[in-house]
Amino acid sequence: MILPIRTNIWPQRTPYANYALIAINIIIFMVTYGPHTSLVLEEGSLVRVPEVLRSWADGFMLQPTHWAWYQFITYAFLHGGWLHIIGNLYFLYLFGNNVCDKLGTVKYLLLYFAGAVFAAVGQMGLTSLYSPDSVGAPLLGASGAIATVTGAYLVLFPQTSITIIYWFFIIGTFDIPALYFIIFKLIILDNIIETYTSNVAYEAHLAGYAFGIIAALVFLVTGLVRSSGFDLLDMLKQWNRRRKFRDVVATGYDPFSGYSVKKDDLQVKSKPVGEPPGELRNPVISGLRSEISSRIIERKLPAAAQLYLDLMKIDDAQVLPQPQMLDIANQLASEGKNQQAADSYEKFIKHYSSYNYIGQVQLMLGLLYSRYLNRAEAAINILQQAEKTLTDAAQIQMCKDELAKLQT
Repeated sequence: MILPIRTNIWPQRTPYANYALIAINIIIFMVTYGPHTSLVLEEGSLVRVPEVLRSWADGFMLQPTHWAWYQFITYAFLHGGWLHIIGNLYFLYLFGNNVCDKLGTVKYLLLYFAGAVFAAVGQMGLTSLYSPDSVGAPLLGASGAIATVTGAYLVLFPQTSITIIYWFFIIGTFDIPALYFIIFKLIILDNIIETYTSNVAYEAHLAGYAFGIIAALVFLVTGLVRSSGFDLLDMLKQWNRRRKFRDVVATGYDPFSGYSVKKDDLQVKSKPVGEPPGELRNPVISGLRSEISSRIIERKLPAAAQLYLDLMKIDDAQVLPQPQMLDIANQLASEGKNQQAADSYEKFIKHYSSYNYIGQVQLMLGLLYSRYLNRAEAAINILQQAEKTLTDAAQIQMCKDELAKLQT
């Protein structure tokens, strides 16, 4: 068996709204949970039927055949047992904290409650299509709303790692990207393949995941939520750029040297397309830039970073395209090559000063100057610039704290 135990990203602000939802669910569970049996008339005989809620709370479950409008919300705060609520709230804590931090209180609560409604509608609609005999079964539980939050997490944080604990013959842990864990484990395996438990609302889960994914994408596309540069929408944009690049290169065009290569039978001919920059006429430089681009497309960043350092030995004035330059600088920083990373960030800031998140790059460079390169004056200068351009409260505070250390 496997169980996710943590994500590798922590919220920058305390997610009070998510904690409030968890607390409200617990309180309502303690008030409404009351396992007992009740007498029901079936085929002319009175039989005892097990019930999980106190009698007065039954009316707050969603009754698909004779529903009331408020039941589309109240059902999501009722649970049928200890394992039911513990499992639900565990995943709400695991994924909800970061989503709440990213969206903010108002948008997060709207997403949660809208997800509960949409999951209920999805359960009723899909059940009527595929399992009409069970349409009348009452619905309770927060799993549809939590599936919505998890779907939003998939869009907003697809590249974060989730630590999984497993136990078969041995016990251990491993990390897996959130994108794969949510799609293949939570959605496909748990709700499409392994659907053998009769009292689980699989259709509500799937509807919740779908709504969360669509809602988060809409937030990003419309600008209601600011892109982090690492969300699913940005991944799709990067994939499209790489696809276009591969298509261009496949035609024989080298975008770095300015030459197109046309294959006619087995003969290869080169034809200048315009006049390439003088430094790119050097076939060694041209070849290195092309290799760096290929490695970045393949996400082989350590190899790309090493090729970039080789390029700098030949001509340290070379500048890569904006996303490649930032990828290389970040990779060099992660490898502890602080001076080379600082040089790369400096070059990025000089040539791409209009970058939307230039403040984050300035902050990174300032931290390198301050903590690793002993360049206090340069650190103060760049951090003061970063403080003016940053928008994230936590990053601004980090900037101020570092400046305070340098100026004491």
